[in-house]
Amino acid sequence: MARRPRCEQSCVEEDFVNSSQICPLCSSGDSRSFFQDNRRRYWQCQHCQLVFVPACYHLAAAAERAEYQLHDNRLDDAGYRHFLQRAATPLLQQLTAAAHGVDIGCGPAPLLAQLLSEAGHRCDYYDPLFFPETPPHGYYDFITLTEVVEHMANPQRDLLPLRQQLRAGGWLLIMTKRVLNAERFARWHYKNDPTHISFFSEPTLHWLAQQWRVPWRSAADDVALFGPF
Repeated sequence: MARRPRCEQSCVEEDFVNSSQICPLCSSGDSRSFFQDNRRRYWQCQHCQLVFVPACYHLAAAAERAEYQLHDNRLDDAGYRHFLQRAATPLLQQLTAAAHGVDIGCGPAPLLAQLLSEAGHRCDYYDPLFFPETPPHGYYDFITLTEVVEHMANPQRDLLPLRQQLRAGGWLLIMTKRVLNAERFARWHYKNDPTHISFFSEPTLHWLAQQWRVPWRSAADDVALFGPF
């Protein structure tokens, strides 16, 4: 059973008292209530369109790790390999020979790094819970985040500065399911994972591209490729 939020009652009371929440991506104070279920309330920033969960609903680190370990992601899992290939393929089409990159938030099985290495590239990997000893450093030809940004409590801190670690001509790939509208969100299984706290839409991805001053394209319904930087 998922751990209940640390301060659920105070969070609900706070939401009713305050008319807005600060957006964790763009810091705008102009956000509005977007949806509520029997576990959490969700807000949407009116500036960058990020849908997010207030901090008091976030799981503690130990509970978050326990949720991740419920996922059966293994290096030898053919289904997982097929899933990540949808991210690897459009990125590989852009990379020059022997590129060097990093997969951030790889989880306990760094399969995407393995796929990219099999294609002749060098791919480091980092995960704050499972591989915390190798944080990204230096400059890269590519950075990948597959099923990561929806877990970010502070994407302004953890996502926006990544452009500074890309070499000229580099690429950044984000894989995450996208918010379409409130009606679809109400029936969306993706929101039910208690570790999912930041939800990106196509307008949010446009906002990111504007901040990074690069073009982007949708390589799949849940794959966005930014660059070249």
